[in-house]
Amino acid sequence: MPSVDLTRTAALLASLLLAASPGRAQTSAPVPVRKSVPDTIAGVAPLAIGETFTIASTVLGETRRINVYVPPGYDRGPDVRLPVLYMPDGGMAEDFLHVAGLVQVLTGNGGMRPFILVGIENTERRRDMTGPTDVASDRKIAPRVGGSAAFRTFIRAELMPRVRARYRTTGETAIVGESLAGLFVVETFLREPDLFDTYVALDPSLWWNGAQLLAQAGPTLRSRDVGPKTLFLANSDEPQIATHTRQLADVLRDGAFRDLRWHYLPMPEETHATIYHPAALRAFRTLFPPAAPK
Repeated sequence: MPSVDLTRTAALLASLLLAASPGRAQTSAPVPVRKSVPDTIAGVAPLAIGETFTIASTVLGETRRINVYVPPGYDRGPDVRLPVLYMPDGGMAEDFLHVAGLVQVLTGNGGMRPFILVGIENTERRRDMTGPTDVASDRKIAPRVGGSAAFRTFIRAELMPRVRARYRTTGETAIVGESLAGLFVVETFLREPDLFDTYVALDPSLWWNGAQLLAQAGPTLRSRDVGPKTLFLANSDEPQIATHTRQLADVLRDGAFRDLRWHYLPMPEETHATIYHPAALRAFRTLFPPAAPK
């Protein structure tokens, strides 16, 4: 088993929390934080919120860092097994910290069932989150785009087996993503629905490739039995994203697809920069309620 690296200090955690919250406005006078605190100072100890490991991916041809939060209760005994919530944009300077905080708080106050959170840190985000495109302006957003199929293969063939080997998991899996990561969530739901049980797409960038994924949603879903899956959609006040997300909800509403549970939550009070945290809170409460007492 690869060695476990613990998050080093409370000061580092504070600085990362400022950087990782997607809707947090920068104050005019940022609070200075130390980059490190010597362990020799009396009363100071490392602050751990989880663990991290790396995978030398043959699919992607690079090493990927994985950050994991395991909720309280996992260590109660060898028979405890938990479902897994995967998240792209899962770096410490990305969205991992605030989503881990949601899982921690909701698990602790009875707002959701406990999940192991697995964050996938980005290397080339716009490559991994997007499928192919025929739109010239799309191809200008990054040196490389259109790598979502390879990224999905990495998750299925390399990451998931490693997570199952390292942790005591159930067979239940979910994925959450926002913006381009939300696009990846919807694309995965349509292209490979059996990869996860629950899909949470927040402000998904369905405009990609001239909204072809949206145009194909109805025919794709009608061509197969998606099985007992759950899809949660939410959008902010961003006009194009709100329109496309509502149109996808209309497809789901009109299709009456068997065994598909879906939820649509418009949040016009939020912007594209602020939607992730409040929408994820609503999604987790709705989709993962605590089990009824036996």
